[in-house]
Order: sequence, then structure tokens, then C-alpha cells
Amino acid sequence: MKDSAMKEIQLAPLMLALRLFAMRTGGAACLAVALLVAGVATWAWLLPQQAALREELARPLPTASALAEAPLPPTANENLSLFYATLGEKRHAEQQVKTLFDLAGKSNLALNQGEYKFAFDKASGVTTYQVALPVKGTYRNIWQFALEALAAVPFASLDEVSFRRDTIADPAVEARLRITLFLKEAP
Repeated sequence: MKDSAMKEIQLAPLMLALRLFAMRTGGAACLAVALLVAGVATWAWLLPQQAALREELARPLPTASALAEAPLPPTANENLSLFYATLGEKRHAEQQVKTLFDLAGKSNLALNQGEYKFAFDKASGVTTYQVALPVKGTYRNIWQFALEALAAVPFASLDEVSFRRDTIADPAVEARLRITLFLKEAP
């Protein structure tokens, strides 16, 4: 308790001197002194940070061997080989359509029939099997079905989706999905 009383006593003359200085010099001079003190404090705070920044900039950059090297991109022939390896087999096309019907059932969609069309591209040697599926259900279930179909059949593409609703209040949406299966002859 004696220490705090001594500090108050020692601060009292300093505070009195500051008050007298402020009254003699006026508000503008006090503001100038306050800004000067703030500037000196800021400068003292920035000096260590500036030194740390200089040290960081003085460090050498890591060598190229220390950096992780990115793998080389695949060549055109590797991409083409991967494409043909991903294709489904033509003899299993009906099984893939069955997979689509099963996924539609799991997604709570009404799917009674579909339209199917085979085509052959001579340039690539790839057979395409276009499947047009008219489905009825909620908007969310239709998209869930489309995404699950693409995940289950990696050699399929979703070419077209069209939606139709009779009235705004109707929760069921009619949609037509056109999916193409890319197939190869069995080896």
C-alpha cells in the first residue's frame, strides 16, 4: 500500500506540470506534442518489424530441386489409351440400361419405358448407345438419379435434360434425359 501511495505522489507533480504546460501553450501545441509522441511510438514499434522483414527478404529462395516437381501431363497417346480403356463393352449395353432403370427406382422416379438407338462412329471406332428416358418425380430426385447414373456408368454422358411441369403447384416434374453410352467391341 505504501508503494502505490508513493507512485501517486510521484505522479502528482508530473500531472501538475503537464496541466500547466497545456494551459500555457494552448490546444494547438498540445495536439502537436501528442502527434509527435504518437509518431515516435509508431516509429519505435515499426523498427523491429522492418528488421524482421529485411531478414526475411535476405534469405535465399529455395532451389528448384527443393520444390516438389509436378508430374508430366499425359501424352496424347496415353490419353487415347485411357479413353479406350474407359469404354464399356457393347455386349453389356442392356445390363447398363438395367442399371439405369434400377437407379431410377432407387431415386423414386416413375420410369416405364425408354427409347434406344445404336450408332457407330467410323473415325473413332466407338459405338454409341443413346438412351432417352422419360421420368417423373421431384426435381431433386431427377438430379440425384442423373448424378448417380453418371457415377455408376463411367462411360456414359448426360447429353440432354428437359423438364416439364403441368402446374406450378404440382410437386411432380416430368423430365426427359438423354444419356449416351460409349461402347467398344469385346476384345
